[in-house]
Amino acid sequence: MSFLQDPSFFTMGMWSIGAGALGAAALALLLANTDVFLSKPQKAALEYLEDIDLKTLENEPRTLKAKELWEKNGAVIMAVRRPGCFLCREEAADLSSLKPKLDELGVPLYAVVKEHIKTEVKDFQPYFKGEVFLDEKKKFYGPQRRKMMFMGFIRLGVWYNFFRAWNGGFSGNLEGEGFVLGGVFVVGSGKQGILLEHREKEFGDKPNMTNQEKKRQREDEI
Repeated sequence: MSFLQDPSFFTMGMWSIGAGALGAAALALLLANTDVFLSKPQKAALEYLEDIDLKTLENEPRTLKAKELWEKNGAVIMAVRRPGCFLCREEAADLSSLKPKLDELGVPLYAVVKEHIKTEVKDFQPYFKGEVFLDEKKKFYGPQRRKMMFMGFIRLGVWYNFFRAWNGGFSGNLEGEGFVLGGVFVVGSGKQGILLEHREKEFGDKPNMTNQEKKRQREDEI
């Protein structure tokens, strides 16, 4: 038992524990930056979206079925994760930059939010150039509602998105629920169906609509 009196034995033991802890932390960080633990989105059927109840945000709100948004001319719809989030405001501004082109095509731009608190939607409007509706049952965030919790803050992609939005001059607040992930839908008129369905996989994950438009133009040429 003389080895117990050897200081180097305890030093080696502590070093081994520390190395093991660092290894476990490194593995956790690595896995957190893969898609292994991300919940897989379930694609929405047109019939599912059509039947969603939305409310206008006027002084005297009215309820309508979501299909009214795209029935005539189609629509681009942003399901906003949180209006006060600076990443969501950045995405809203990006989509709004497409509005002149959408207006030429006669396609409206809309957004849905899952809660209407304080002046959050009003403060969101300078970034979003379209009408905003309330989706109280959070149907646009389904059929399988997905959340990103605190794991998001150790994902390198999220930090990249943070710095991109900060450098773009966007700011926000912490009001409201921000863990249920949002997305963007492009829905064709009538029964054309869902032409694009982008589901946010992490905070600040937004669709590249310019690339999507170029892809659509190439397909039309073919």
